[in-house]
Amino acid sequence: MIKFVSSGPTPETHPSLTDTYLKHTRDVVRVNGDCEVTYAVFMRRPVTFAGRLAIEWISAMAATRGSELQIDQLYTEGAWIGAGEPMCYITGSLSVLVDLETIFLQRLGPACVAAYNAYNMCMELPKIAFLAMDARHCAGSEMAELMAYGASVGSAKAKAKANAVGFVGCAADATAHFFGQDKGIGTMPHALIGYAGSTLRAAEMFHKTVPDTPLTVLVDYFGQEITDALAVANHFPDLSESGQLSLRIDTHGGRYVEGLDTQASYAVLERNVPKALRGYRTDDELRLLLGTGVSAAAIWHMREQLDRHGFTNVKIVASSGFGPDKCRVFGLASAPVDVIGTGSFLPQIWSQTYATADIVSYDGRPCVKAGREFLIRK
Repeated sequence: MIKFVSSGPTPETHPSLTDTYLKHTRDVVRVNGDCEVTYAVFMRRPVTFAGRLAIEWISAMAATRGSELQIDQLYTEGAWIGAGEPMCYITGSLSVLVDLETIFLQRLGPACVAAYNAYNMCMELPKIAFLAMDARHCAGSEMAELMAYGASVGSAKAKAKANAVGFVGCAADATAHFFGQDKGIGTMPHALIGYAGSTLRAAEMFHKTVPDTPLTVLVDYFGQEITDALAVANHFPDLSESGQLSLRIDTHGGRYVEGLDTQASYAVLERNVPKALRGYRTDDELRLLLGTGVSAAAIWHMREQLDRHGFTNVKIVASSGFGPDKCRVFGLASAPVDVIGTGSFLPQIWSQTYATADIVSYDGRPCVKAGREFLIRK
């Protein structure tokens, strides 16, 4: 018995998770005679290739069936692929391959879109470290694995191309290895602030309980981002001076950060990055620059207040809706953020993650459904 060594559905669980019409086709082929087929795999939108987990899974499944596949991977991991361009060709026995299509495509498309988004985010803010906080937004642990993998691929590409800092870790232990870490990274949720009764008390409790973990304190729970940030920085002068204290802003879009309104937001950007106010293109970009929640103006406001009180080494961590568009606007505003926590590299439009696999030859004879002739290997 060949041991199954791949993440994803096992040979035992796979049959209940795949499309029934593919299982029927496998039965028909096994009764009437097998043939060798070649599948062409593609997506309908530009993506960054992140196919390793899908390819490892389908190869492992074939091995448990006593078969070896020939996989012609046309692009290296992290490569840009245009809409409709074949990513790879997979050749093998039809009876081995036909019912593996469902899970293979599930494990391919979403990871490629996540990689595409993560790459663009890292390129917009190459000097900023990213932390993958996608797990809570995923539909189960398998999706979390695919999204973390995708983010790591996009990040690696940005590091290679632009020397970007990229993604330095993730929130969960299970996917930390994709980012070269042994464990997940994180300190406190809003729940701990509510439990402690004050932001400062939560910071004290955390630091006493987990003294060896870098201290990152949420400061938006009570709507007093600046007041609580300064209180925490004053209470931990050694950590503040050494750069071991970070303050995380996660203000929701229903209100402004403490001390800001529309006019004050305009003013803080005018003082620091007037070019940003002259360079925005849409109302959405203007909202990200100086609207409610974690705007570029909010980050500049926090930086100003910390520096004014002598806390120039205290770091700022931002979260809340950081996808490619928001990262682009923060780059436009040169927002002085040190780390961004995000799960927003996850695909927003799920239909854009659909990958397709079409058979393009049977026993070496080119044949594909009408309209897909472009997939036949030249």
